[in-house]
Amino acid sequence: MIDVAELSAELEAAVLRELNDRYDYENRSRFGNRLRRPVLVLSDATACFGRWVPATRTLELSRAFVVERPWLEVTSVLEHEMAHQFVDEVLRVRDQSAHGEAFHRVCGERAIDARAAGVPVPSASETTEAMHALDRIRKLLALAGSPNQHEAELAMRKAHELMLRHNIESTRVNSERGYEVRHLGDPEHRGTRVEGEIIGVLIEFFFVKAIRVPVYLPRLGKRGSVYEIVGTRSNVEMASHVYEFLLATAGRLWQDNRNDSRVRNGRDRLAYQSGVIGGFREKLVLACGVLARGEGLVWVGDTKLDGFYRRRHPHITTRRSRVRITGAHLAGREAGRTVVLNKPVTTGPSGAGPRLLRD
Repeated sequence: MIDVAELSAELEAAVLRELNDRYDYENRSRFGNRLRRPVLVLSDATACFGRWVPATRTLELSRAFVVERPWLEVTSVLEHEMAHQFVDEVLRVRDQSAHGEAFHRVCGERAIDARAAGVPVPSASETTEAMHALDRIRKLLALAGSPNQHEAELAMRKAHELMLRHNIESTRVNSERGYEVRHLGDPEHRGTRVEGEIIGVLIEFFFVKAIRVPVYLPRLGKRGSVYEIVGTRSNVEMASHVYEFLLATAGRLWQDNRNDSRVRNGRDRLAYQSGVIGGFREKLVLACGVLARGEGLVWVGDTKLDGFYRRRHPHITTRRSRVRITGAHLAGREAGRTVVLNKPVTTGPSGAGPRLLRD
C-alpha cells in the first residue's frame, strides 16, 4: 500500500488530470459550462477536505483525503467546492455566509451535498424514524432464514409489507425526505451481468435508484466503475444488504450445484448465477402479488427521489440486454426460487420507481 507521503509524482499528476477531467464533466452536466476552470491543487491540509480560494482562483483538495477515501466522497467534495465557486464568480453573491441561502439553493438545484464534506444523507428526523422501521424489518428477515419454509416465506412477506407501508407513509407525511448515496461493487474488477441483474432487483423491489458510474483509484492510477444507489438511508441500508447477500448466495449455489446434469462446464457459471437471481425475483413477484391482492397496497413511486436522481445524473442513457436461456440458467432459476433473505449485516459496506406491488 502506498503511503500518502510517498505518492509518486507520476501518480499525483495522474490524480490531478482525473480531477480536472471530472471538473469539466461536472461543469458541463451541472453548471451548464458557466464556470471557468480554476487551478486544482492537492494540499497538505488536514483541517478541511477542500476549499475554494477566490483570491488565487484555486480549488484545493486535501491530498490525504483524495488518496485515502472512496472516490464518491472525493467527487462530492469537488462538487461542493464548485458550488462555492458558482456562487462567487457566476452569481456574485458576496454578502452572505459561505453556506448561506444562495449556496444551499445552488446545491439543492443540482443534488450537491451542501454540508462541509461527505455525501448526501437524510435529515435527523427521517433517520430516526426510518432506522426504527429498518430494525423491525431486520428482525423479520432473521426469521426469513428459518429452515421452516412456511415460516420463512411468511416472514419475508411481512418484511416486504412493512417496507412498503413505511415507504408509502414516509412519502405521504415527510416532505423533506433526505437521500443517501452509496457505491456497490469492486471498482478493481469488471462488473458482471449477475451484478447488473441484482441491481435490477434492488430498483424493482427495494425503493432505490441505481446507475453504473466511473470511479478513479488514485493509489493504482487507473479507472474502474461501480454501481451508485440512491434512496433514503433505511432503503439504501437494506438494498446494500440484499446486494451482498444475493451475490454471495449466487456464488454458493453455483459451487453446491456444479454437478447438476444441466451444467456443462465452468463457462456456465454466469448463466447459472443469472438464473439464481431470476428465480429469486420470481419469488418476490409472487410474494408481492399476494400482498397486493390481500392488502391493497400500491407503490406509486417517490417523485422527490426521482427529481434528486435526475438532478444528480442529468444525462442518463439506458441499455437493455438479453438473457440466453440455457440448461444452466434454468437450473439456477430453480435454485433461486428457494432463496430466502437472512439477517442483514448492520455494519458495512427509491425510478420511474420500483414496480413493487403494481397490478
